[in-house]
Amino acid sequence: MGLCLVPLAVAAAEEEGGIDVIDVSGPLDASALEFMESSIQLAAENGQVLAVLQIDSPAVLDPDGLDALVEAVKDPPLPLAVWVGPAPAVAGGGAAHIVLNAERWAMTPGSEVGPPSPMIAGGDPGIVIGHAITDKDSGIDLQPTIRQYLQDLDGETFNTSAGPVTAETLQPFEGGVTLKTVTFRQPGFGTRFFRLAATPEAAFFFLVIGLTIATFEFFAIGPGVAAGVASLALLLAGWGIVNLPVRGWAIGLAVAGWAVLTASYQKGGVLSMTLAGAVALQAAGMFFVEGSGQIDARWYLILPSVLAVLFFFLLAMPTVQRARFSTQTIGREGLIGERGLALDNFDPDGVVEVRGARWRATAHREAGLSAGAEVVVAGVDGMFLEVEPAAAGREN
Repeated sequence: MGLCLVPLAVAAAEEEGGIDVIDVSGPLDASALEFMESSIQLAAENGQVLAVLQIDSPAVLDPDGLDALVEAVKDPPLPLAVWVGPAPAVAGGGAAHIVLNAERWAMTPGSEVGPPSPMIAGGDPGIVIGHAITDKDSGIDLQPTIRQYLQDLDGETFNTSAGPVTAETLQPFEGGVTLKTVTFRQPGFGTRFFRLAATPEAAFFFLVIGLTIATFEFFAIGPGVAAGVASLALLLAGWGIVNLPVRGWAIGLAVAGWAVLTASYQKGGVLSMTLAGAVALQAAGMFFVEGSGQIDARWYLILPSVLAVLFFFLLAMPTVQRARFSTQTIGREGLIGERGLALDNFDPDGVVEVRGARWRATAHREAGLSAGAEVVVAGVDGMFLEVEPAAAGREN
């Protein structure tokens, strides 16, 4: 998106460089920090007159990337400034160090810089030096919009690795002056895709939804689109788990909650088990990361994920299974007498495969069905098939 209002003919005739606004928000992982550093170098190589880091980041996740970016900010190859915005924005932890190491920085009213410790989310805060800087502190450069900030930087002299350079952000045209061409730079699609899981709430959502859709696929509809959706969700969850300061026991609790809900569904919906699974998921989500007060999960953003999981187990999967029983090709009459294969050990419930589809089933305990045993459908009881060993069942 461009900010320049210069007529096209004037812009085409411009010989001097324009302005790069490097826009990254959310917790800063290694890919985001690397993008910011490389974009500063790219702006210099392209002959831009100014680069501005636009920051709205509560925390930093990668120490090595932070060190490299801070060095680039301290000794930039071209005039460089930082703007914390748009409001309400925050630059916390390591992001505050990026801001405070810039020669010139500004923030929008209603935004906040700091506190600067811990530098890396989930790390040791050590001795906390300084406090959060707000618009109520004296001497703070308040700039409500990026456009106004760029205008105010015209004629300012910056120290760069090549020596002092005066930034000229404005250019004349017939009837007045306007900003030079402004280019907003953001990370590429791949980086933005994985950064969908850059917050605790999002990483938790992708984890529990991925597991739940995988269960939905297994019990309700067989291999298909849902398997791909589950794989994609779990891939994003894995990215979040690797990059965020996740508590291992919270992951275990989330998996345990999912397992309890799955067992409850297999047994036809046991209220006490369903409640226990939901409580385990909510607790796991609330303590999913050690965010040091910078990126701690908020309970009211975890709750929708838990409710979505309950929706799948209590409504979606039973509805799909009822729909399967109501079809002419695999309805009640069509299934009775069909042969199938036990996929696990029955005690007394289990899963069978009939006509290439998986079904929940039940058998008498004395039947002794184990995985791999051939079965025959003897009846239908609600959402369960009643099966017995093929040797004792009726022929199809």
